[in-house]
Amino acid sequence: MADPSSYRPRPGEIPDSPGVYRFRDEHRRVIYVGKAKSLRQRLANYFQDLAHLHPRTRTMVTTAASVEWTVVSTEVEALQLEYSWIKEYDPRFNVKYRDDKSYPYLAVTMNEEFPRVQVMRGHKKKGVRYFGPYGHAWAIRDTVDLLLRVFPVRTCSAGVFKNAARTGRPCLLGYIGKCSAPCVGRITPEDHWDLADEFCDFMAGRTGTYLRRLERQMAEAAEDMEYERAARLRDDIGALKKAMEKSAVVLADATDADLIAVAEDELEAAVQIFHVRGGRVRGQRGWVTDKVEEITTGALVEHALQQLYGEESGDAVPKEVLVPALPDPVEPVQQWLTGRRGSGVSLRIPQRGDKKALMETVQRNAQQALVLHKTKRASDLTTRSRALEEIAEALDLDSAPLRIECYDISHLQGDDVVASMVVFEDGLARKSEYRRFQIKGFEGQDDVRSMHEVITRRFRRYLAEKEKTGEWADGEELTDGGRHPGGEAVVAGPGAPDDGEALTHGPALKDDDGRPKRFAYPPQLVVVDGGQPQVAAAQRALDELGIDDIAVCGLAKRLEEVWLPREDDPVVLPRTSEGLYLLQRVRDEAHRFAITYQRAKRAKRFRAGPLDDVPGLGETRKQALIKHFGSVKRLRAATIDQICEVPGIGRKTAETVAAALAGATPAGPAVNTATGEIMDDEDGAPETTTDALGEPVSAGTPDERRGQER
Repeated sequence: MADPSSYRPRPGEIPDSPGVYRFRDEHRRVIYVGKAKSLRQRLANYFQDLAHLHPRTRTMVTTAASVEWTVVSTEVEALQLEYSWIKEYDPRFNVKYRDDKSYPYLAVTMNEEFPRVQVMRGHKKKGVRYFGPYGHAWAIRDTVDLLLRVFPVRTCSAGVFKNAARTGRPCLLGYIGKCSAPCVGRITPEDHWDLADEFCDFMAGRTGTYLRRLERQMAEAAEDMEYERAARLRDDIGALKKAMEKSAVVLADATDADLIAVAEDELEAAVQIFHVRGGRVRGQRGWVTDKVEEITTGALVEHALQQLYGEESGDAVPKEVLVPALPDPVEPVQQWLTGRRGSGVSLRIPQRGDKKALMETVQRNAQQALVLHKTKRASDLTTRSRALEEIAEALDLDSAPLRIECYDISHLQGDDVVASMVVFEDGLARKSEYRRFQIKGFEGQDDVRSMHEVITRRFRRYLAEKEKTGEWADGEELTDGGRHPGGEAVVAGPGAPDDGEALTHGPALKDDDGRPKRFAYPPQLVVVDGGQPQVAAAQRALDELGIDDIAVCGLAKRLEEVWLPREDDPVVLPRTSEGLYLLQRVRDEAHRFAITYQRAKRAKRFRAGPLDDVPGLGETRKQALIKHFGSVKRLRAATIDQICEVPGIGRKTAETVAAALAGATPAGPAVNTATGEIMDDEDGAPETTTDALGEPVSAGTPDERRGQER
């Protein structure tokens, strides 16, 4: 715990102007970001007598080890910079709203030649029009199913679309009239795009035009005695009205507005948002946050506005935003919203009429959300706290292990040996801190030696970053590919191809300005998947590095025994122990993370071909070669002059390709293991053994391969 006076700026150092400030801890990690109209006055509030500070503010200033600031010209710039830094640094003491779910949107991909209607979640993409959010994906599908009668827009995936275009036969929706079948040319790209645009207009609330037009067409058809067409139009009108009924009218003047309500107590706050478009509630969402600082309702609203509109622009920011309390001051926030929209935005508190009544409804939803969240979390917090206390007591630790790291080794009969590191903080998975390793210090299968290597590499880098030099230990640095010379692929966070938890990090993470570093923060407990040998290897690695303040234990799978270093007998926790259950979850997560990575590496190796070893030949030119010649077999038989005919392939590259293929051993024919059919390479089949779905497989049955995985 630091004394704030030890890093308090000298009198006169802090400018009396607008700006944004950052508090950092001893590891140079940003723990709080704030903005101020006057930096001097605001920062002075943090360095008063600790007894006068709010408990959470007191915890923040005693956790911090330094403070710095950036001067800006206006309060609007301060608001923008504060939002950017909170998104970048994820400070632990800032208010951070947590979505209680990943809300689905109805999306229309207007950036494609043939726009597609589909359900989308996550980050919004450029050129895609979004409607919602909706509470459930089935609500979107019900609405779309009704509207496809009138607006038969494409809803199929790219694969289905291409297959239909290839065969000349549309899908079922094309046959029953719920798709205009652009895949087989029943409608031109221009007409289909106009149809999608009309769909978007209807979803945006401009419904009266289409209803009146259909009613007029129905009347004309009836007059012309085209009764079947009139009946179809009547059914279309009914479908549109039924879709409109799904979102009741709440504001009679066809208002576009967002209503934000806040329910709070001393520790937490819940925010509910109703999105009203064309007078109808088109979407609803909710957030919950810990109040880690002393904060007013107006400040909570300001943070909610940042969360809502920080990444939005144009019509995604409505003309009117109704709130329970105004930020102080309100002018910078209103200017910021106006800048995001590109036109005026009204930010106000509803005083009377329908809008005030609807705000009361939103407020009731916020109160219910807070009560539900507290009911769930009370149990969760109690359980996690008890689990951490049981672990501390069983392992004779000085305090509860708030950060636990678990390591596991995975391989397939000694091939593609990898390791995983997962992190649990306060009993919850912190997936942004997960890491993966390739074991390349030696060949073959040796779990004990692999564990020693991984622990050594992880904590050697911790010591290096602890010195704040920005360099790796022993002068090691990352190469351009983000890979350590010893073979470590440092990957983590959301975005992996398989499970959404792997994201390659590059050299930019060696900075010293507070961005999350790979191995900067030590755990209180290291858990290894294994028994006494693995635990001994991990402890030996820490001893060799001179680290004596991190506890180590292992969890053996067979009897779920907990092993400690230099102990002949394991610690046996009761089967009903919450501490044992937490250790099992940590161990199982490490195993899942490791084996997913190992399978991905193995699949990549099986898919590798002779062209992968050609230096300087990227994916685009490899595809160009295969497309030109049809197969690797034909490419191998081609002359250098013929290879030079491929666009983008020069003579030097052609010579390199020819030499590489001449030295490579031709693969045997591909075999479909389900039918025994030999896939002739002349037809462009891949030169690997495949399963019934065309996926490459290794030798042996699936059961045999699963049994070989570790």
